[in-house]
Amino acid sequence: MRTIIMTAMLLALGSGTTSVAAVRIADAEVQTSLTHGRVEGPFELHSKVYPGTARRYWVYVPAGYDPSKPPNLLLFQDGQRAVNPEGSLKLPAVLDTLIEQKAIPQTLGVFVTPGNVSVRYPDTLGMQNPDHRPEEYDALSDAYARMTLDELLPAVARRWRFSADPKRRAIGGTSSGAIAAWTVAWRHPDAFGNVISFIGSYTSIGLKLGPDGTPLAYGGDTYPGLIRKSAIRPLRVFLQDGRNDLDNEHGNWFLANQQMLKALEWANAHADAEKHAGPRYDINHAWTEGTHSDADGGSILPDVLRWIWRDQQPGR
Repeated sequence: MRTIIMTAMLLALGSGTTSVAAVRIADAEVQTSLTHGRVEGPFELHSKVYPGTARRYWVYVPAGYDPSKPPNLLLFQDGQRAVNPEGSLKLPAVLDTLIEQKAIPQTLGVFVTPGNVSVRYPDTLGMQNPDHRPEEYDALSDAYARMTLDELLPAVARRWRFSADPKRRAIGGTSSGAIAAWTVAWRHPDAFGNVISFIGSYTSIGLKLGPDGTPLAYGGDTYPGLIRKSAIRPLRVFLQDGRNDLDNEHGNWFLANQQMLKALEWANAHADAEKHAGPRYDINHAWTEGTHSDADGGSILPDVLRWIWRDQQPGR
């Protein structure tokens, strides 16, 4: 039985920041559901935004799905791992359990892989990363968001309806999948109002230098500065990272995630001090002892989803 114990509950009035209260989540919690949704797929998507790439996606359709009552939407990156019943995330089982408990509303899940440069998505990849992942996930451009909003979600919507309300839509991922999720929501808060970020790669993976050392493209380590100097987006954000995460030529992952949290907190505090009207970031975080692994995020995932949709009526 895996247990994660986190910090005591804090509510920082005016900052919009909370930390999770002494949460103990056992793997067994997501194995007790009696009512099962179905996982459809994999489907293959050939992108015009990323020509020459192929990607796969799966769709979790909750039990009792009613197209006349469009459900919430959860879009998760690295879909091959998100749907893996032997993996750390086990998202279909988590959704089964939480929906049956009426802990979260009816939710359609979409789990998408990065692209692979090939005519067809290789059957042999298994849980491995497709070869176009860094170009898509770690770039700060709008390309991945355009693929998501203009290609992937319309393909899903041809068969299944889901809410158009950004407050009822969440996008998430782990590692580079987390920064990809953040970039989509940061650029398009009108499409996604909630972000789940586990072991996020807010580091310099995407940094590209010219022959003279001039940056040609920036990496995710730029985000804390962008957050501090940009208008606040109406986003609810959950950050998780472990103190034993990576430290390499791209950066220090745990420090990078702490910088993200500090930037979001500062943006709220500054807006309050200046008496600015408008939204504030709704922030929650969990610092664990883990490494660069999905394990800790997977262990707290049920409570993260409860927190994301805590103000919605169960079963809506």
